[in-house]
Amino acid sequence: MRASLIQIDVNPDESINSRRRRVGSLVREQRGSDLVVLPELWTVGAFAYDLFADEAETLDGAREGTREGALDGTTAREMSEAAREAGVWLHAGSVPERGADGVLYNTSLVFSPDGELAHSYRKIHRFGFDKGEAVLMGAGSQLVTAALPELTLGLATCYDLRFPELFRGLVDAGAQAFVIPAGWPERRRAHWTLLARARAVENQAYVLACGTGGTHAGVEQAGHSIAVDPWGEVLAEAGPGEEILTVDLDPARVAETREVFPALKDRVLGLEAPKR
Repeated sequence: MRASLIQIDVNPDESINSRRRRVGSLVREQRGSDLVVLPELWTVGAFAYDLFADEAETLDGAREGTREGALDGTTAREMSEAAREAGVWLHAGSVPERGADGVLYNTSLVFSPDGELAHSYRKIHRFGFDKGEAVLMGAGSQLVTAALPELTLGLATCYDLRFPELFRGLVDAGAQAFVIPAGWPERRRAHWTLLARARAVENQAYVLACGTGGTHAGVEQAGHSIAVDPWGEVLAEAGPGEEILTVDLDPARVAETREVFPALKDRVLGLEAPKR
């Protein structure tokens, strides 16, 4: 299975419409890959909070984690067409979504090779503590997996990477690989690569973590998209700027790693907290 991670340089001097068209062209150029992955909030920039509401898109009738409903968003339509024309599964990163309840969500979109919206995932862990995304956007509540012909993907987004229990839940739901779009800042880049490898090692799964380059809203981006195998070995890592990583994944590698070193079988659940 061949996967391509497109690390986008989110340049504030480039219009959002121009970037949509350019990224659509980059996706179409990946014909021959099975899976293409884009970063988090690449249309607006993950820290461009003032653009979230104005650029929010709707997924008319779509429910979290399902393919139901029609597409009603500029990015969604462009990415749907790009996936179909390239003949790839496309994790189109995430977009600001305005839900039917009027709440904004940080929502990832997964399109099948025929261009249909196969899955959506609303980010569960919102970054910012008492500001930014944490107060501007609602939280998702469902774990989402996407069963491709070769691998079952577990979906997570950026700050989710810091919460290992989410990934354990995805493993229990059958995930063999994690796809993690992000807009991770340069000042915490060491955490980005460390945590990506940790999630691969502890869950014995592939990690495909795709970030952004450039500087937007005054925040320098880490770049350094990374692909890690189930043993924790780095298959490929990008630099700081716009770049495309293409890696070959062996689905049998997951089962082989879990069989040779069956640590997941030794999990102990339901431990009691110490009495005080």
